[in-house]
Amino acid sequence: MSITVGETLAAQAAAAPRRYLWGPAADFLLLGGGSLLAFPILLLLPADRVAAPLAAVMWMLINILNHPHFAHSYQIFYRDFGAKALSGTHAPVLRGRYIFAGIVVPLVLAAYLGAALMSADTRLLGFGGNLMAFFVGWHYVKQGYGMLMVDAALKKSFFTAIQKQVFLVNAYVVWVFSWLNANHQVKVTHLWGLDYYALPVPAPVLMIAGLAAALTTAATLVVMGRAWKRLPWNGAVAYAVSLYTWLVFMRINPLWLLVIPAFHSLQYLAVVWRYQGSVERAKPGNWKRGMAVFVASGLALGFIGFWGLPNLLDTLIPYDHAVFGATACLFSVWIFINIHHFFLDNVMWRRENPDTRTHLFS
Repeated sequence: MSITVGETLAAQAAAAPRRYLWGPAADFLLLGGGSLLAFPILLLLPADRVAAPLAAVMWMLINILNHPHFAHSYQIFYRDFGAKALSGTHAPVLRGRYIFAGIVVPLVLAAYLGAALMSADTRLLGFGGNLMAFFVGWHYVKQGYGMLMVDAALKKSFFTAIQKQVFLVNAYVVWVFSWLNANHQVKVTHLWGLDYYALPVPAPVLMIAGLAAALTTAATLVVMGRAWKRLPWNGAVAYAVSLYTWLVFMRINPLWLLVIPAFHSLQYLAVVWRYQGSVERAKPGNWKRGMAVFVASGLALGFIGFWGLPNLLDTLIPYDHAVFGATACLFSVWIFINIHHFFLDNVMWRRENPDTRTHLFS
C-alpha cells in the first residue's frame, strides 16, 4: 500500500500534541484576540468623554508594557554579544547581521539625529519621526507574520514555501499601503512639542498601493481558506490584527490609537517571556528568580531609556532650545529606540538563529 508524503505529514501533524506559548485561551488573548474583544466596546463608547481618562490609563501602562518590551529586545540582543557577533558559534551571515544591527545602525541613527540637533534643522529632525513611522509599521507586520509562523511551528502545522511567501508579500504590501496612506492623510504629526513631517504621496500612487494590498489580501484569504482545517488560528488572528486592525484601520476610531501599542506589546511579551523562561530553566538554580530579575530589569531599563536618559541629555546637550524647545532629546531618543528595535528584532527572531530555535520552541 502506498501513501503520499503529504498524507504522511498530515497524519503526523494530526497525531502530534498541539502546543501553545501559554495555553489556548491565553495565546488567543495575548497574540491579538484581546484587541478584537476590546475594539467593539471602544466603538460604543463616546470618544469625547472617554479619551482623556483612557489616555491617562494607557500613559501609565506604557511604563509596564510598552517600554519594557523595547528594553527586553536590548537585554536579549546584547547578551553575550561578543560571542554572537565575533566568535564562530553563529553562521557568518548571522554574525554580520548582529554587527550591522548592534553597531552600525545605532551609530548611523545617533549621527543623523545628532546632526539634526546640532544644525538646528527642525525638518531634518522631523523627518526622523516619519522614518520612525516607516519602521514601526514594518515592525508591526513582521511581528504579525512571525506570530503566525511561531504558532504554526508549535502546532506542527507547517506552511509550504509558496504559502509563506504569499503571507510575507501581503504583509509588506499592506505595510507600504498603510504608510503611504498615513503620509497622504496626515501632513504633520506632533510628538513632545516637535513636529514630524509627512512625504507628499500622489493619489494615483496611493490607489495603486491600495489595489496591490487588496489583491495580496485576497490571495492570503485563498491560501488560509484552503488550509483552514490545519490552520494555527491564534497565529492567524495575530497576523490579521497586526496588519489590518492595528495598522490599516488604526485611525477609524481615536480610542483605538490609544490602546493599539499596548496590545502590540502584549503580543511581543508573550513570546519574549516564553523565550526567556526557557533560558532561565536551562541555568542552574531557581529559574523563577532569574525570570523575575529579567522582568524587573526590563522595567528599569525601559524607564531609564525612555525617561531618565533623554531628560538628562536635554539638560546636558547644548542644542538650540529657542528652535527645538526643551524636549528635543526626548523626541530623538524615542525615535532612536523605536527604529533600532526593528533592526534588533530582525536579527533575533530569525528562523536560522540557533538561540531562537533552542529556547522559543523548547
